[in-house]
Amino acid sequence: MAAILREETERLRPGDRLPSSREIIRLHGVSPVTVSRALGRLAAEGRVVTRPGSGTYVAHRPARADGPADFSWQTVALGDRVVDDTGVSGLLTPPPDGVVPLTGGYLNPALRPSKALNAAATRALRRPDVWALPPLTGLTELRGWFAREAGGDITPSDVLVVSGGQSALTHALRALAAPGTPVLVETPAYPGALAAARAAGLRATAVPMDRDGVRPELLAEAFAVTGARVFLCQPTLHNPTGATLTRERREQVLAVARAAGAFVIEDDYARYFTSAPVPPPLVALDAHGTVVHVNSLSKVLAPSMRVAGVIARGPAAHRIRASRLVDSFFVARPLQETALEFVSSGAWPRHLSALGTELTARRNALAAAVTARVPAADIHLVPRGGLHLWVRLPQDLDEETVVEEARRQGVLVSPGRIYYPAEPPGPRIRLTHVAAAHLPELAEGVRRLALAVERVNSTAGAPSNPV
Repeated sequence: MAAILREETERLRPGDRLPSSREIIRLHGVSPVTVSRALGRLAAEGRVVTRPGSGTYVAHRPARADGPADFSWQTVALGDRVVDDTGVSGLLTPPPDGVVPLTGGYLNPALRPSKALNAAATRALRRPDVWALPPLTGLTELRGWFAREAGGDITPSDVLVVSGGQSALTHALRALAAPGTPVLVETPAYPGALAAARAAGLRATAVPMDRDGVRPELLAEAFAVTGARVFLCQPTLHNPTGATLTRERREQVLAVARAAGAFVIEDDYARYFTSAPVPPPLVALDAHGTVVHVNSLSKVLAPSMRVAGVIARGPAAHRIRASRLVDSFFVARPLQETALEFVSSGAWPRHLSALGTELTARRNALAAAVTARVPAADIHLVPRGGLHLWVRLPQDLDEETVVEEARRQGVLVSPGRIYYPAEPPGPRIRLTHVAAAHLPELAEGVRRLALAVERVNSTAGAPSNPV
């Protein structure tokens, strides 16, 4: 009936009256309910307008434009709140063929334990309850593993399993800080954290660092000046600088946060990217519920291993769990089971051992190549592990121009400006050594970067450096 009436509206002009319900019932031998439902469907489609006591009329429909649809009306409806994914999307986009990636945050496929992960997934899928509803806070055994990795007096009940480190940061920021309030971040800072803070309506406020990490005296001043109640940091192998907080500074940071009545979100993303000894996580030193700790498996295993553990205690833990629950219910059980199978097997320590050796070789090769090929660049520090080098360019070079010229030369680097919540102090780039396929490709990427710097130097009229 609806199809018949739809054809009738196509034959009539806007404003023309359709046959009455009585006429339709008589002509087609249908019930009043059928006619009413058919007309209701056409009204929902915007084809007809019903005027009580008068009848049903063909609606005036806007003329179809020959060009693409105009969605400009949405800018008014959406308002001025912006979710900026520029920095994050650039880091996640695969490089074109023939382009050397000196950016990104995930292991090259050659470094991933793909065979062992496949074997773990196969074993996980044989488990009888693999497709059943998991515990809402995560598999008990997996939560126990995250608790043991953190150390201290952490228990499985303190752990919540979430979908990766970025999700963990998002839930923590939403739960701990109200929209419109400030959140303190190390500067420079991980772009994903800055994006998550802005998307939550928070104002990211910079706290300066040196080669040993955030400066506790400036952190205390920032808490006092801003009234912030959250500090987000990466105390081990900070992204992008590579700095690692000493044990003494970690205790100072905790003391400063406790004095301010504030939380510390500890993004422990790089704990597995060094074979050198590092101080214990902040959460292991915390007895007051100050620290919300994040440990993710995505970067150390594979991008699609979206499994992370969030450690929190007290009312903060309840709020973070509630946030995750209403957002996505739970993490898919097959993924949790696969993660548990892998980290519980001998493949996990073997992978960490092999990865540590490879990362050391890549870090050394990248640092040596930059020093030799781009002598005008200044490496902030050669970290004891991690994935990146933070490089300062000569002050008279334009950062954006260098990044674009490097792209034209066939190498991708990360612009420094995306790591700052406000204006950057000068031209910087971040170089990553894990996305390249092997050491020769890493060397080729630095050669192309050196050529880009030389060309920008020449264009600017500065004396070029030997390459």
